[in-house]
Formats: sequence, structure tokens, C-alpha cells
Amino acid sequence: MAIGPGFRQQQRQTQKLAMTQRLQQSIQMLQFNVEELRDFLTQKALENPLIDVDTNWNSNHTSLSAAKNVSAHADFIERVSTTNQHSLFEYLLDQIHLTMRDTKLRKIVLHLIEYVDVNGYLKVDEQQVMTEMGATPIELLDAITLLQQLDPPGVGARSLQETLMLQTESDDTAPNLAYIILEENFDNLVNRQWERLAKQYQVTLADISSVYDYVRTLSPTPGAAIGQETTGYIFPDLVVTNQHGQLALKTASMAQPVVKFQAHYYQQMSRHMDQELTEYLKEKKSEYDWIASSLQQREATIFRVGSVIIERQAAFFLQTTTELSPLLLRDVAQQLQVHESTISRSINGKYIQTDFGMFELKRFFTKAVSKRPADGKLVSADNVQHRIIDLINRENKEKPLSDQKIVQILKSEKVELSRRTVAKYRENLNIPSSSKRKQYLKTE
Repeated sequence: MAIGPGFRQQQRQTQKLAMTQRLQQSIQMLQFNVEELRDFLTQKALENPLIDVDTNWNSNHTSLSAAKNVSAHADFIERVSTTNQHSLFEYLLDQIHLTMRDTKLRKIVLHLIEYVDVNGYLKVDEQQVMTEMGATPIELLDAITLLQQLDPPGVGARSLQETLMLQTESDDTAPNLAYIILEENFDNLVNRQWERLAKQYQVTLADISSVYDYVRTLSPTPGAAIGQETTGYIFPDLVVTNQHGQLALKTASMAQPVVKFQAHYYQQMSRHMDQELTEYLKEKKSEYDWIASSLQQREATIFRVGSVIIERQAAFFLQTTTELSPLLLRDVAQQLQVHESTISRSINGKYIQTDFGMFELKRFFTKAVSKRPADGKLVSADNVQHRIIDLINRENKEKPLSDQKIVQILKSEKVELSRRTVAKYRENLNIPSSSKRKQYLKTE
């Protein structure tokens, strides 16, 4: 091929980093707060039978696996509670009024929902209902069936097995064998008697595994999400203590989810000479190794960032001052030799527990807004805002300080700021303007 004048061929070798799905998820794991990380790992455990997650905090849910003993100390938790507007009873009542005609069966269903507990289970003596409502066994069965067709799926069940069957029945995406195995061999499925099930239904072990994985995604308490108190928790990632003037930092392991490898299950299934199953186990084992490694890296990164924060803001943690020193993401990134985005993800939604309260890590980053000419010391935005609060608290309420007057006072203290910057800080502090702060005091 001829090359025209002024043109020439060059060979260049470049390197490109492909953003794989696992790399993306590792980045996400660093950015997650404790609760988001718990949810992410719980979902991974549902998808991967080799992974078991100890979330290290109390859950009202029971599951197919053994329940875990969890403790949550008030010192490590900030709790916010809200209550949904409608209870489960009201939610079911609205559906009955909207979907059922006024018949005897409707009256029985209305009676039955009084015996549905907060988790969605029907706790009632059926003989007693037949006596109270003058119903036949067939009428009662029809009424229970109507109740179990209401939302949420699984409501009105009388056992864990039944609620899982109801949820499977209403799900078009459920594996073909899921419902029949739940109905005929619930105990064998729970106890992982997979060889027996595979032989009975003439399918592969992988087919049984997929049924088990699906069932683990179902809710054992379908009514719990409706009308119950919703509790939000803030868990710390780090804990700092003042030990006779020396600051000690550690990871708040109590709240951190722990990933465990199901070694017994892996060894049991590895004994089977099944190529499809072997590939499946290899893939799931690889995923476990990656998650365990990513968790260790996440913890180490947050700890390193926390160590720099403790070092730079030591006076605050020692309670010798309430003001913070100037600190930028760039400063920490340069010290740790990582990208600024890594620092940003490491502090996003992360908290540190101190002897005098819990603080978000972002709280300790504040830029310098001025430098005192006398000593060259940087003055942070946090320092300035504290000073503005102090000046306004001390002002004459009949003649409050204007933003320009505050600028002049700060200038006399060798802090150079514009009036616009002072106004911005005042607004950020939710302090009204001088005209709105003015008070007319009574005179004797």
C-alpha cells in the first residue's frame, strides 16, 4: 500500500486496563457502607452455595440455615426508627374490600385476617373459626385459599414450608421443580440431601442446587416488610480511643459482615465425578476467593485512611479543640500513594466511633480558606465557621453584625475572606441575615 508524502506508518504498543465486572464490584465494595455491604454479601450468598455470611447484627428473619447469635451494643449504633403508615392488617383489609364480593366467604376471610401475625402467618384454631362463623370445612379451606392469594405472596401460610410454596407458585420465574420439591421433599431439600433428590426426580445435582439457590431468595416472613417499625442503623467502620493521651485506632469488627467458606459442602460435592458440577463448583469457589480478598483489601484501605485522619486531626480526637485542621482528599491520597477517588470511596458513608460520639469520615476533610500572615498557619473553613457562630452568638441583638462587619472583624484577626464567602458560610450554618436576626428589646 502506497503512503503519500507527509505520512508515515508508526507502530505503537499501548496497555489498556479492562474494567471487568469483578473490578467494578471491588470498587463498589469499597464505596459501600456497612449496611450496603451486608446487603451485597447476603445477595452473593444467595447466589453462591459455597458462601455463608455472618452479618454480625440482629435480624428478625429466620432462614433455611441455622440462625446466628448476634449482639448489637448501643455504644456502637445510632438508631433511627420510623413506622409505616399502614399495618399489614389494614393492607389486607383494603385488598379484600377492593377484590371480593360481599359473600359468606368474604366474611370468613375478614375474620381470618384478624389472626394473621406481623410476619404474615395465619395463627388460628381452624375448628374454632368454623364454630364462630358457622362454616363448613370446605368453606374454611376456600376462605384460606382466597386469603393466600392476597399480596404479599406467601401471606396466610400456616408454616414455613407453606409460605415458600405459595411464593414459588406465584412466581413465573421459579425453577420447574421448585414447587414440587418443596411440597414433597421439604426436609430433604433443607438438609441438602441432594443426591437422593436428584435420583428421585431424575435430574442432575446442578438442577437441585439451582432449586436450593432459588428457595434461599424467598422470604420466610412475607408480612414483615409491611406496617412494621423500620429501624435504620449507623454502624462505625473504625473505633478510636484515647489511652492516656495516645490515640489507638482499630476496625469496628463487631458490625462488619464476615464471609465464611462452606468447606464441608464443597468437599461433599467435589467427590462426584460430574463435569458440569465440577465446573460449577470451580466458578463458585473462585467467586468466594475474590470476595474474601476484596473484603480484606476494603478493610485495610479504610483503616489506612482512618490512620491518616487520626494523625492529621489528632487535636480534635484528643478533645483539645473542637476545630479541625485543613485536610483535603489530595493530601491523604498523596500520603498513601493512591488515587483521590479511592479516598473518596473510602470515606463515603463510613463512620468512626470516638469516646464522645460518632462522626462520618467526610467530616474531617475541610479546605484551607486563608493563611495568617503572621505565622503562616492555615485557617480551615471549619475554623472560620466556628468563629462566625461565636461572633453572632455574642452580637448585640438590636444591632446584629452584617456580613461585611464580620469580614472586617476576621480581617483584624488576620483572616482574609470576601463578604460573599462569609455569606455562604452563614447560609450553610442556617443562620439568617442580619436584618432577620434583629430584635427589638423592651425598655423599662
